[in-house]
Amino acid sequence: MRTYRSDSFPPIVKNLIILNALVYIAQITVGRQFGLTEILMLYPIDLPQFKPYQLFTHLFAHSPTTFFHILFNMFALWMFGRVLENVWGPKRFLLFYIICGLGAAACHLLVEHIRYLQYVTAVQEGNEALAMKLASTLGPALGASGAIMGILAAFAYLFPNTELFIMFFPFPIKAKWAVLGYVAIDLFSGVANFSGDNVAHFAHLGGAITGFILVLIWNKTNRKTFY
Repeated sequence: MRTYRSDSFPPIVKNLIILNALVYIAQITVGRQFGLTEILMLYPIDLPQFKPYQLFTHLFAHSPTTFFHILFNMFALWMFGRVLENVWGPKRFLLFYIICGLGAAACHLLVEHIRYLQYVTAVQEGNEALAMKLASTLGPALGASGAIMGILAAFAYLFPNTELFIMFFPFPIKAKWAVLGYVAIDLFSGVANFSGDNVAHFAHLGGAITGFILVLIWNKTNRKTFY
């Protein structure tokens, strides 16, 4: 079994944070001039703006108007990602991160495609109210949140009884219940599809499911790497 030195700021986590920070700085400085955010974000596959490279680039771009978007994601990446990288090593952790990001993107694109088909049907049937509601949900996604949810799912699986202090909660919550709570909120919000909600909830769910499945497979094939 290969072991790794415990590091409070391991290399992959460190470089991912640096890369995201550099992209964010570019977005808020020269991004508007060059349309950088629009180039990097992930568009629904049915829209002409969709490009295959966006499956990767959207993972490193965040909302240029909401600082807490990147702040929360990078804090979670450092808080939980460093633990996983110290356990798995840099190569496996990077692979895990990218796969979770792609899984999140795939789930988001699938849901957006279904909504697009429903939109087309609503237009053909003359249901303007439904068509307008569905059209408002078809939009680009950006951010590392899907990959971060995969990290949270893996952490909760490997360290389920770790107590976490969640904002606005006066008492600690075990990791397994905290992550299940996040997943439940995303599932409810995604299905309810509230007006004005611009969060890609199904991308979060896709990342969490991908992360859980991947860590489950790895744990069955090589249990010692997790202890």
